[in-house]
Amino acid sequence: MAFYECVLIARQDIATTQVDALGDEVTSIVSEGGGTVSKREYWGLRSLNFRIKKNRKGHYLLVNIDAPAPAVHELERRLRLNEDVIRHMVIRVDALDEGQSAMMQKNDRPERPNRRGERFGDRPERGERGERFPRGDRPDRGERRSQREGAE
Repeated sequence: MAFYECVLIARQDIATTQVDALGDEVTSIVSEGGGTVSKREYWGLRSLNFRIKKNRKGHYLLVNIDAPAPAVHELERRLRLNEDVIRHMVIRVDALDEGQSAMMQKNDRPERPNRRGERFGDRPERGERGERFPRGDRPDRGERRSQREGAE
């Protein structure tokens, strides 16, 4: 059997329970074909870069699969027929990652500290600037280039 990663995007107007049911459906299709699902991650409702079938957002789901090729073909066929799935992609991989995916690691990253506080934290306060005096009239800076070119 071969290893596959399946990422699918479900419509934005379905509930997360329906997305879980969709994941259960994927698991049942794979198990009927003689395969197993090793990992399933729900990435949440995310904005799409462009509209897909009039949707601006979508529920993302990642499924790691260990199954024979006919089971994967059946999975792709059923995903194409499902109206809740607006886009899907199944990729064959050499080995499945057991840890979290890159999308889940990105969500677990600690929040960055206030950058402005880091940059200006050691700077002393300026205090009052004192009284400012008018500059007065400036002397003429001489003939301008545009005036010279116009005279010629």
